[in-house]
Amino acid sequence: MKCPFCGHENTRVIDSRPAEDNNAIRRRRVCDECDKRFTTYEKIDTIPLIIIKKDDNREAYDRAKLEAGILRACHKRPVSANQISRLVEDVETEIFNKEERELSSQVVGELVMNKLKDVDAVAYVRFASVYREFKDINTFMDELKKILDK
Repeated sequence: MKCPFCGHENTRVIDSRPAEDNNAIRRRRVCDECDKRFTTYEKIDTIPLIIIKKDDNREAYDRAKLEAGILRACHKRPVSANQISRLVEDVETEIFNKEERELSSQVVGELVMNKLKDVDAVAYVRFASVYREFKDINTFMDELKKILDK
């Protein structure tokens, strides 16, 4: 690892610990030349994932889009930032555990809805209304009846 300060190639690790819910390793390093310290993160490189949209267009998986959709559904709801982070992590873990190079947006949407259902019913209905493109009040009521029956 090159030192970001002087560019010297000899650095050593002085501390290692898990980071980001054990999905990465945080390493504290020191340069043998200039004695400056810096931090690096080591994370498993996942296979690139392509999301197949409803119109059959393909785009690279974007965690920020997933998180933004969940945040919109949870807007002004009693859902903590920690719960949202866990939900995003859980969905992402399930996505990557499938070990597929391409995944439909429908699969991702269903995963999110299944997780949201357990976190907040209103957030679930909000997400479902956008994801399933409710056209009228009847389709909205059908979804509400499903929740109430469970």
